[in-house]
Amino acid sequence: MTTTSTNQAAQSAGEIPARMRAAVLFGPRDMRVVEKDVPMPGPDEVLVKVAMCGMCGTDLKIYDGHFPQTPPYGEYTPGHEWTGTVVACGETVDELSPGDRVCIEAHHGCGRCDNCIVGLYTACLNYGNRRKGHRASGMTTDGGFAEYALHNVASLYRMPENVSFKDAVLITTAGTGLYGLDATGGYIAGDDVVVFGPGPVGLMTVQACKQLGARRVVLVGTRPSRLEMGRRLGADHVVNSREADPVETVRGLTGGGADLVIETSGSTATPQQCVEVVRRGGKILFVAFYPEPVTFDLSAVVRNDVTMYTTRGEGGNNVKRAVALAEMGRLRGEELVTHEFPLEDIAEALRVVREREGDPLKAVIRF
Repeated sequence: MTTTSTNQAAQSAGEIPARMRAAVLFGPRDMRVVEKDVPMPGPDEVLVKVAMCGMCGTDLKIYDGHFPQTPPYGEYTPGHEWTGTVVACGETVDELSPGDRVCIEAHHGCGRCDNCIVGLYTACLNYGNRRKGHRASGMTTDGGFAEYALHNVASLYRMPENVSFKDAVLITTAGTGLYGLDATGGYIAGDDVVVFGPGPVGLMTVQACKQLGARRVVLVGTRPSRLEMGRRLGADHVVNSREADPVETVRGLTGGGADLVIETSGSTATPQQCVEVVRRGGKILFVAFYPEPVTFDLSAVVRNDVTMYTTRGEGGNNVKRAVALAEMGRLRGEELVTHEFPLEDIAEALRVVREREGDPLKAVIRF
């Protein structure tokens, strides 16, 4: 970006400081808030003043040192569920302007590998290779636990006026569920759907399934407060698996088995339950990550002609679809934000999420 265009962008959106506060990972479980240079956007890049950044299980893996593509310690800022306001644009960017409020898709593929060429950019063959153009904000490049963040313009979405920053944090999450539904065929009108796991992904997926015309949506989990939230967001039935046999209950509710079963919980016991509640010829979608290898009856899957799908992240331009649904009032995200922390308290926020203190549904760092 030229000095002239940088100055024009800064003038349009207010002065951009040279330094900013940012959380930096110095080692496993060693996150510190320090001062860093504010980055300036190059071609195809946009600089955003961050308003809010959500926190999820992937952030805990990064914090613990268990994420395979973590950039060098002492330099790297995590945070991949962020939203804010554009303050400067690279010289080739004309899709956005300073002052636009945006939400993000964390992944931007290299655009040159076989997978990216056919649209599978969350499975980019150059994943983590910044030299070849790949970036996953907050995972393989600096993210949103900072006052300012850079991202590729192709992975930013202008927010409608009636969508809040709290909604926007969950729009990224909703894109994960919508991408999975897209992969399974996308047409679920009249189907019975079971969602395992009433976390943020599961709750946004419950809403999406109802908006896409599912006949019945059954939500299975263990925490009453989250199940009640799922009921408020559109689940037709909720099942507390600590109080009732989820397989027997779901099969009873669906008349023998669900058309589509979606696993968002990450519990190693749940994939077998998915196999037992899906109908013959049905579908199972896995969007969760698991802490260890999972065992389930694959022979039953084959015998019953069940199709299994997996998707990673919020690909397929599905964040754009989530923005449209939120604009129409058909996806609600703001009420899932239960805990807010200033950047200086990020270590405390990570502790609260890990220990589930106060039953955090979605914790965010706010600026």
